[in-house]
Amino acid sequence: MLHINNLYHRIAGRLLLENATAHIPAGSRVGLVGRNGTGKTTLLRLILQDAEPESGSVSVRSTAKVAAVSQEAPSGKQSLLDFVLAADVERAKLLEEAETATDPGRIAYVHERLSDIGAHSAPARAGAILSGLGFDAATQLNSLSEFSGGWRMRVALAAILFSEPDLLLLDEPTNHLDLEAALWLENYLKSYEHTVLIVSHDRDLLNGSVNRILHLHDGRLTLYTGGYDEFERLRREQLNIQSKMHARQQAQMRHMEAFVERFRYKASKARQAQSRLKALEKMQPIAAVMEDNVTEINFPNPEGASPPLIQIEDASAGYEPGVPVLSNLNLRMDPDDRIALLGANGNGKSTLARILAGRLKLETGSRRAHRKLEVGFFAQHQLEELTPGQSALGHLMDMMEGQPESKVRARLGSFGFGFEKADTPVEKLSGGEKARLLLALASFKAPHILILDEPTNHLDVDSREALIQAINAYDGAVLLISHDRHLIETCVDRLWLVEDGTVKTWDGDVEDYRKAALSARGAGRAKQEAREERSVEKHHRGSRKDARREAAAARQALSGLRKDVQKAEKRVQDLLKESQKLENALADPALYDDDNTRLHQLTVKKGKTDKLKEEAEALWLDAEEKLEQAQV
Repeated sequence: MLHINNLYHRIAGRLLLENATAHIPAGSRVGLVGRNGTGKTTLLRLILQDAEPESGSVSVRSTAKVAAVSQEAPSGKQSLLDFVLAADVERAKLLEEAETATDPGRIAYVHERLSDIGAHSAPARAGAILSGLGFDAATQLNSLSEFSGGWRMRVALAAILFSEPDLLLLDEPTNHLDLEAALWLENYLKSYEHTVLIVSHDRDLLNGSVNRILHLHDGRLTLYTGGYDEFERLRREQLNIQSKMHARQQAQMRHMEAFVERFRYKASKARQAQSRLKALEKMQPIAAVMEDNVTEINFPNPEGASPPLIQIEDASAGYEPGVPVLSNLNLRMDPDDRIALLGANGNGKSTLARILAGRLKLETGSRRAHRKLEVGFFAQHQLEELTPGQSALGHLMDMMEGQPESKVRARLGSFGFGFEKADTPVEKLSGGEKARLLLALASFKAPHILILDEPTNHLDVDSREALIQAINAYDGAVLLISHDRHLIETCVDRLWLVEDGTVKTWDGDVEDYRKAALSARGAGRAKQEAREERSVEKHHRGSRKDARREAAAARQALSGLRKDVQKAEKRVQDLLKESQKLENALADPALYDDDNTRLHQLTVKKGKTDKLKEEAEALWLDAEEKLEQAQV
């Protein structure tokens, strides 16, 4: 399906891909992994032919349809459902042609092709995908312009999934999804019938939906069989073997060098010394294992505080007076709490986070907080609030006014910002570096509660592990909103479910919630399938009626064409007989003994008859041709 051959590619003089080679078999589901900045997105662009490699080639089967989600969120007045349906270009063209085609044969082909591609069940299939990504049936009829960029990116993802390309390219597809939609996507991709290449740092997605891992490291590509955990195990084994082989080779080389140094000038040992010297020169060195340094994250610990940190009783809150988003809130957070919020996007998780942080006032009820309470708040939208021209050092110095620069740099260093990166303007930082800067700013005052709203979206797998270690080492309370199951499972011990306009404790674990979420989506899918079956059956009934109607129309059209042929043929035969009679009359010798009047009349009539016969024959041939075309 996909062949990557000896690929070299640079960006701004930096070599990202060096002799990169890989073959992806058809039907494979592949996770493309590697540290941030190694060139994964660049490789996708090369596959899409949006960029040209310096050398080497990328080839895909010539008949294969390749598709990826656009980086631009779709917009306009088109409904979500119509936008997704429009992704099937062939279906759209055939439906348009079905309205305008007049040729009976072409009409029959169009309807047969529409039936083959399941065109009439397409709305149900598109609706099921949108439902899985968090849009109910009523919402699917709303226009794109009514939704934020993140929700519209979900619609773009739905459109690509609906089009079912032969090679599906996905770049961090869960970044705009909540946990429920991420679980649905994982389940959907697991049964995808074509080839998939996914760039992702989501360990659970890579373990649950792919059967191969393509690792990009030091510009080279290596393909492993299995999910992410199996890839990590195999890579650790390979690195361990390589490390041992390197150590063994180094010991062997030291021994040989010592022998040569000792005996190269001794006559009895000179030949052996020369032999070892040649062996040393020919020896291919085994590279030492050089593990990339993982950037650490360290949250400053808060001062001790007695519980509760926050107590909320009989509360409600929203953004419009009298229209609460959340009601009947009775919650408490203590210093040692580790809590994750569950629930679909739009249910009010971020609203609850704002209430707990004191950023959203209550309409009713009470919120009591510890008198010394400090809350650190991290949210993805804050990336846009960073000052582009200002460096990480500048951002933190604004908060540490009066502190020496060395102390500011030390704080930045605890989040992986060395001297050079600390002075780099924000617009030149990667997404992961910006996220780490936000984490540094959010935790600057050593908060008692750290609220993290989707903190992993721009972090690679190793940086996510560093975040997990930082959270687990942190002494304060944590409230976590994330679609990353691995992060939740390793960092929290309590789950709150935000649903139906309120918040309640979820007594099970994340796996229980995964099953419940998939079951709920499955029930929705079952309803979609039932509607699809009714739609298909209704279509089939209609199709049978249409088929009978079309068949009758076709038979009527053919009957008319046959009559035209028969009529044209009879006309030709009649004119042929008339021409023959006139020819016999003109052959009578007596005609030439009389005056020339009758001869002139017969000659003129014969000329006219022959001309009519030629025209009739042309009409006959034309009628025959139309009949033959209609019968194909």
